[in-house]
Amino acid sequence: MIAGNKLRLGVLGSGKGSNFKAIADAFPAGDAPYEIALVASDVADAGILQLARERGVPAHFIAPGKFRTKLDEVAEPAYIRALQEARVDMVVLAGFMRILKGEFLRAFSGRVINIHPSLLPSFPGLEAWKQALDYGVKFTGCTVHFVDQGVDSGPIIAQQVVPILEKDTAATLHARIQEAEHELYPTTIARMARGRIRVVGRQVWTE
Repeated sequence: MIAGNKLRLGVLGSGKGSNFKAIADAFPAGDAPYEIALVASDVADAGILQLARERGVPAHFIAPGKFRTKLDEVAEPAYIRALQEARVDMVVLAGFMRILKGEFLRAFSGRVINIHPSLLPSFPGLEAWKQALDYGVKFTGCTVHFVDQGVDSGPIIAQQVVPILEKDTAATLHARIQEAEHELYPTTIARMARGRIRVVGRQVWTE
């Protein structure tokens, strides 16, 4: 997937890798405006690593260290080093279950993005689809946003709406949100790669 002068992505994930797959397979071979330079995971047997290897993308397990929800003082520089050595232009979080703060965000300032399964700022945090269903809203969706020091609080880049149906369960709603994610994430990254995203403070505009 790596060919000259494209936006180089470093993808971090902890799970099956469905968003990685959507990003990797969104365009016919050679037509994507971005390239995936590296996939890294904090889980040794994560499905995302296998999906990456099947596509010829360098894929590495990097031990997260002693903390449950963040990278420790040894793991954080290891992730930074791996991404820098891969010469990534942007870090894409695809189900990465570690909070990134401090030195990592300074190393890639303004260049870390995430997709969250709600229409932020509503329902940040874990199991956002279940939060939306329990609250009784009629619409939810997914949000691509820049990552900052807060929890799901960075500037919003793009959103896609998913209606909540009367017979929805948490599982059926989550599945439909994931379908929307698989459309929105690669489309948004492609726009960024083509220079069609303009950031003014917290406002992000597509040109």
